[in-house]
Amino acid sequence: MEFFKYQGTGNDFVIIDNRDMSVNLSQKQVADICNRRFGIGADGLILLQDHKDYHFEMVYFNSDGNESSMCGNGGRCLIAFVKSLDIFESECTFRAIDGNHEGKIESGKVHLKMADITAIEKSPNFYFINTGSPHYVTFVDDVHQIDLKARARKVRYSDRFKDEGTNVNFVSKPNAEIRTYERGVEDETLSCGTGATACAIAMNLENQAKYENSCTLQTEGGELTVSYNRISEQQFSDIWLIGPAEFVFKGEVNV
Repeated sequence: MEFFKYQGTGNDFVIIDNRDMSVNLSQKQVADICNRRFGIGADGLILLQDHKDYHFEMVYFNSDGNESSMCGNGGRCLIAFVKSLDIFESECTFRAIDGNHEGKIESGKVHLKMADITAIEKSPNFYFINTGSPHYVTFVDDVHQIDLKARARKVRYSDRFKDEGTNVNFVSKPNAEIRTYERGVEDETLSCGTGATACAIAMNLENQAKYENSCTLQTEGGELTVSYNRISEQQFSDIWLIGPAEFVFKGEVNV
């Protein structure tokens, strides 16, 4: 089976062209492909499929092999891959598990329009925001001075989140640095697009004057910018996730 490897700020994915619908992978096969020691290695696997109303459809699996909620960096990588197939010129629309999305490529960066946000939970210690995937966002003095896995897993496997799970993000305000623990991967990833989106919204809610229309964040794998239109403290629209997405290599894998 032919595959393509892409990465967006260090968040890496195996992409398979399944427009002929010939690929039907089991949970174990997806997990084996994503395994970094015995497979290709990736944070997730994406199937490119046709859709009658859009340029394409995105089907996303976490590295544990389970089909998952929206992946922002995965969506951006898929846009870059589809562009290489000449399926669209500069702008596209596609269908994902959380609904319809728009994409475009400008000045070498891939722009992905995210779902609108209509509800935000705010507590003294965290924000909980669904940006296509659920995200818990909390602020710390220095993201590099925390035991990320230990702290994140206390949230991820708490009574509230242990069944459906949540992604856990830590943000330092002074330099807008973020680190993310992803459910399904069950580990830290170098970057998370839906997580960066949630963190940017939280930064706006903390300091609207500084982050009025956009926020640029430093992930472990590179820089991501999120632009948005704030309607209220509970509602954001016209949200775009912007950053690089690059082809790494292609090959064949036995399944």
